[in-house]
Amino acid sequence: MKFKTTPYHFDLLKDSERLAGFLQAIRDYEGKMDLAYDLGCGSGVLSYFLSDYFKEIVAVEIEKGTYDCAKENLSDFENIQVVNSDVLNYKFTEKADLIVCEMMDTALIDEEEVPVLNHARQFLKKDGKIIPQGIINSAELVNMQREYVHWDENAKYEEMSRPVIYSEFNFLEDINPDFEAEILFKALHDGKINGLKITTFTKLNDNLICGPTPMLNPPLLIPLEEKFVKSNDLIKVKLKYIMGNGIESIKSEII
Repeated sequence: MKFKTTPYHFDLLKDSERLAGFLQAIRDYEGKMDLAYDLGCGSGVLSYFLSDYFKEIVAVEIEKGTYDCAKENLSDFENIQVVNSDVLNYKFTEKADLIVCEMMDTALIDEEEVPVLNHARQFLKKDGKIIPQGIINSAELVNMQREYVHWDENAKYEEMSRPVIYSEFNFLEDINPDFEAEILFKALHDGKINGLKITTFTKLNDNLICGPTPMLNPPLLIPLEEKFVKSNDLIKVKLKYIMGNGIESIKSEII
């Protein structure tokens, strides 16, 4: 099927690993379930995947231009309703068997996955599921060239510690968007540290972890005050951010 897209969603469609992961998770639903919500549906590709497994899909998209693309792409599917609305304002009328919400970004900082799911979860059946199911966040110390928050696309940096898993979230549970953690690292070798690299892995279901991929949670590099370390030194970092409030909310310091 050929999809009409915005330039951004065209790049999403080119990320075959991301699409394959979500399709595999959706294929776990054998037979026709009743209702699925696709929140932040974009061009509608995940609703297209859902159409074989659910009697009804409600696809919600806030951006008018993107909604127009999804509306056109899904116009031949009688079991898909495409709605132009903010999820937080949409009047849900039924509880769903499944919520698909791919408002994903690294550590959920720059997208609205957490506030949207905290709101929409009340419209999920007691035994309902969410795709993705959750995320796993890891961090490591780096020596990076740029002195500002940026994604790692074409960025140069040297890894200065092993990755440390610092948080995990299950999307079936209410999540506090105000995140704070103290993370302990051990230096791999002598050198300079001046940043953190955050990597987010997407847990699509109990058996499937995806990413990061080019368009699904690319690693994020965050500056720290410069410090020279020796091999096996222990370094503790305090990391704070507000999920859904953007990268401007990030605060990091060596303590």
